[in-house]
Amino acid sequence: MREMKLYLPGICSAILGVFATGCTAPQPARGEEKKPSKTVKVTPALEKDTGGWFPFAPKPETFAANSGFDLRNLNEKFAGENGFISVKNGHFVHSKTGESVRFWAVNGPPDIKDRAELTRFGRLMAKYGVNMARIHGGYFDEVGEVKPASVQHAIDIAESLKGSGVYSHFSIYFPLWITPKADNRFVKGYDGKKYPFATLYFNKTFQKQYREWWKALLTTPGATSGKRLVDEPAVASVELVNEDSYFFWTFSEANLPESQLKMIEGQFGAWATKKYGSASAALTKWNVGLPRDSAAENRLAFRPLYSIFSEKNLRDRDTVQFLLESQRTFYTETIAYLRELGFKGMVTCSNWYTASPEVLGPLEKYSYTVGDFIDRHGYFSCFEKGESAEWSMREKHTYADRSALRFDPEEPGKPKLFINPVMDPHYQNKPSMISETTFTRPNRYRSEAPLYFAAYGALQNSDAFVHFALDGATWGVKPGYFMQPWTLMSPAMVGQFPAAALLFRKGLVSEGDLLAEVHLKIGDILALKGTPLPQDAALDELRLKDVPVGNEIKPGNIIDPLIHFAGQTRVDFSVAGGTSKISDLSRLIDRKAQTITSSHKQLKLDYGAGTLLINAPGAQGISGDLAKLGKVELADLSVSSEMSLGHMIAVSLDGKPLSTSTKILLQVMSEEKNSGFETEPAENGLKRIVSLGQDPWSVKSLTGSIGFKRSDAKSLKVTALDHSGYPVSVIAGGAAMIRLRPTTLYYLIEKPAN
Repeated sequence: MREMKLYLPGICSAILGVFATGCTAPQPARGEEKKPSKTVKVTPALEKDTGGWFPFAPKPETFAANSGFDLRNLNEKFAGENGFISVKNGHFVHSKTGESVRFWAVNGPPDIKDRAELTRFGRLMAKYGVNMARIHGGYFDEVGEVKPASVQHAIDIAESLKGSGVYSHFSIYFPLWITPKADNRFVKGYDGKKYPFATLYFNKTFQKQYREWWKALLTTPGATSGKRLVDEPAVASVELVNEDSYFFWTFSEANLPESQLKMIEGQFGAWATKKYGSASAALTKWNVGLPRDSAAENRLAFRPLYSIFSEKNLRDRDTVQFLLESQRTFYTETIAYLRELGFKGMVTCSNWYTASPEVLGPLEKYSYTVGDFIDRHGYFSCFEKGESAEWSMREKHTYADRSALRFDPEEPGKPKLFINPVMDPHYQNKPSMISETTFTRPNRYRSEAPLYFAAYGALQNSDAFVHFALDGATWGVKPGYFMQPWTLMSPAMVGQFPAAALLFRKGLVSEGDLLAEVHLKIGDILALKGTPLPQDAALDELRLKDVPVGNEIKPGNIIDPLIHFAGQTRVDFSVAGGTSKISDLSRLIDRKAQTITSSHKQLKLDYGAGTLLINAPGAQGISGDLAKLGKVELADLSVSSEMSLGHMIAVSLDGKPLSTSTKILLQVMSEEKNSGFETEPAENGLKRIVSLGQDPWSVKSLTGSIGFKRSDAKSLKVTALDHSGYPVSVIAGGAAMIRLRPTTLYYLIEKPAN
């Protein structure tokens, strides 16, 4: 079911959303944590390590001055040095200077209690280009009362990260973090098993308690500093609700206990009475009744979301108007409350999907526009199936290796799927954050992610990527009888952050042209007419005749989702609406050749072959199936490799074009796996995990060559760096032709001082 596929990331965030705050996440069944991994006899059918891999085991970090890369200088001396984060011209800026800022961020930190270790963690993240941490967890106990110890720990985190120029973004509420019991004092009727989906939007008593959580977090003086987070510019932003909505499948009669259901039905009845004079009059006007309707009690029930976005009758249209007003009212009133507390940072409302991206999606996005920026989540999964596969990797699980560069479908054998977390329309001229995103493991193509996010995020002028998730501060595969599928401290992920973070944060790939402007009339989205730019539009779901031809978008059109890989898109909401426009995409998108060229020609994606070329003045390289590319001539580089999956990127470290830069980082990656990881073929093109493996990470040997074309290439000094970025040896011959070393991920290229 599609709704389950979409909801799995939320379960993931429930597990890992407790790093900093001490809330209780779902745990393995009692006794399972000591269960040993099973011993599996290796047979000829197993896909096992046959050589050609090397262990990735960085040395303990010393933060020595001779590091070949240390992006700490990209951050301020301390987070908030240049004032609170604010918004100007649709993007984040430092309020004192007006200088724009993009965030390359992580969900974390891991469960570290010691302030010194937290400070060290912040410094490590700064080295790799991180300038924000999303601190994602609740500050309440199992019954919803404030936990002072969790609040103090949150303050410790923000204060500790601040010194490395790492901002904090707080997310404090997710329905999966609380299961109210029958005697709960602020939300009645639950049984200790159900999650309170949507209840916060309409239950005033629950809202009052929820605001106490914010008050405690923001106004409690820190035990060490004596300062409050509400006064701290290092707290860049907060989000009000994580992954909940009236417009997602979880809003249903089955998920609400009788007392809560009657409460919202009564509110709907009062809304209809205000519009039609009485609940009875509304029912007469609608000519559509439901078993739970009670005109005598002035209660009106809700049709299933599928019926609402499919049939779109008058009752359905009134229903979504009521739900939209209720959701926006909660967000508006909560933001006002935070401002009354004195909070000066940025606020975002939520980040969730809907049951219908085309019809309900624009209503959800419009509800967010009362906030300062728009947030969403996006995961690239690998079709993992098995016990607790939504939050763990285990032996006997099946999965599919899946390339984003090829638009591989979730399930092998299906048509290409043009839904991808990197697709990022801007709404209402507000900044855009993707506060949870990753490629889940054990997908071998996971190494595509960092450059992919960085390049296309820069193209679309995205404002923040928050990678999920830092479940540990050391380079480990997290061995055990199960593993988490999102671990970031790996060679394919954080190991590729230096070049990716620099590319994204400094805009080494330029922003693309604005290719589509969609002006939605609020009355039309309330009439369930939908949007031509649904967030999750997949080509196999579209009728080609509905793709707009020319530069005007007409009713019923759906914009080609490949537009996001060519340039920027924008959606605005207004009472009056307006004429939506789209550029001619035929010059950029070649379906027959399966290629997409960015509007400024700096990116070229061949989704047939699964390759990406990056060819900008300050960043050049290749990614994907490099063997299919052969020798590639970029503006300043000649690049070639026999790797079937590899990533080679040169980025300027001094802000100059590669043609004149005096300091360049060359970063190389292939693919990663757990040492000893073994699989066997399964049905329908899947793989079955036979052995999860153990520490350390393994990386497939690196092959290829890269040559700089500049006239002084031979005189450039090329230094091979170790896995932590420190010098190992100088490579003879300069940069005219660098032959990659099998185990070297980083090279520092410098122009010698005269």
